[in-house]
Amino acid sequence: MGCYGPQHWWPADEPFEVMVGAILTQSAAWVNVEKAIHNLKTAGMLSPRALRRLSLTELATLIRPCGYFNAKARKLKALAEWLGQAYSDDPDNIGATSLKQLRPQLLAVHGIGEETADSIILYAAGQPIFVIDAYTRRIIDRLGLAPRCSRGNSYSAYQSLFMENLPHRTALFNEYHALLVHHGKKVCRQKPLCPECCLKDICRYGQEALK
Repeated sequence: MGCYGPQHWWPADEPFEVMVGAILTQSAAWVNVEKAIHNLKTAGMLSPRALRRLSLTELATLIRPCGYFNAKARKLKALAEWLGQAYSDDPDNIGATSLKQLRPQLLAVHGIGEETADSIILYAAGQPIFVIDAYTRRIIDRLGLAPRCSRGNSYSAYQSLFMENLPHRTALFNEYHALLVHHGKKVCRQKPLCPECCLKDICRYGQEALK
């Protein structure tokens, strides 16, 4: 945080927008997700009930900027159906459900995998679980902290590094993940900018690159 300052994540006005954004950001740049969400807001369709009323074609047209719009339209419809059936269309209610119950529920929804489920749990439900994404994996690997366990490079193996070594506080996990994403986008890219890195003194990859 000393290098980048607070990130104020997730950039959304309310929990359902977080949930929608977590699906739309799959294989998409956030700037394009913002365009898709803007379209939904402008059309008055950013609610579970509204999404259920739309046809797949209508919904796909609105979210077209984020890419894979036909597949994501089906995912959003599945999310809206689940939220209606399980929580009476009130996203605030998911925060009262235990983590052990909520995560399996989300993973059973079409199109929601571990990263998307955990993003919803952390940023929409406000429960402490650490989100693992491509940026986090890249940074951890370059630092020389890749998990060495029977689970190999699985999602759960990387997640355990954080869950087993940090206090389980929602605000901490929120900020920590947001900072990793920011660092991965700005500096620790696929072609990293090692001379500019605030972690270069402790990074094995960076130390080799700077020799």
